[in-house]
Amino acid sequence: MTTTPPTPPSSSTPPSSARSHRTQAERRAQTRAALLDATIECLVELGYPRTSMQEICARAGVSKGAFQHHFAAKSDLMASAVEQLTIRLQRRSAPEARDLPEGPDRIAAAIDLLWDSYSGTLATAAMELWIAARTDPELRRAIRPVDRALGRSTLELLTGLSGDLPEERMQTLFWLTVNLTRGLALDAELGGDPRRRQQLLDEWKRIATLHFGE
Repeated sequence: MTTTPPTPPSSSTPPSSARSHRTQAERRAQTRAALLDATIECLVELGYPRTSMQEICARAGVSKGAFQHHFAAKSDLMASAVEQLTIRLQRRSAPEARDLPEGPDRIAAAIDLLWDSYSGTLATAAMELWIAARTDPELRRAIRPVDRALGRSTLELLTGLSGDLPEERMQTLFWLTVNLTRGLALDAELGGDPRRRQQLLDEWKRIATLHFGE
């Protein structure tokens, strides 16, 4: 009686250790993403003072030990959450940036793009952290590099859209717009009149187009 030898394993089948490694990496990424998403939710819904690690872990569905495995401190988690949100918003607005109109209307459209980036969820979460960082040195050290990186990346995006506008004038336009939009975002958080905010934004677009669109 002839015995059929066993079929050798396919060379395309990865070793079990490789499969396990990828699964663990995916799990770690999912846990980290869940913690970051939960942090943003808490900052927006509860504010920084009421955003506890217990609440974040409960919303993320992970243990406190899992948090400690991914982040050295609460301040690191906060900074990473805002960084992740910023990256998402920049990726979302990249197609819009490529489609900005030519000519004088380009400046006004770029300002609208900055307003979209610096308002909404990002503005709410960042505002909570900026205010808390004033009296929390550890948090301030953690979020300052993130805030600067956000400014640099947004300025680079805007510079690429500015055409022939000199760099110094581009930076002036950028920082004037950023500080205006941050103020308008704070006004929105305090329940200010949305019609007034729109009027101020429209007026700044008119002035900026006249002054920087020459």
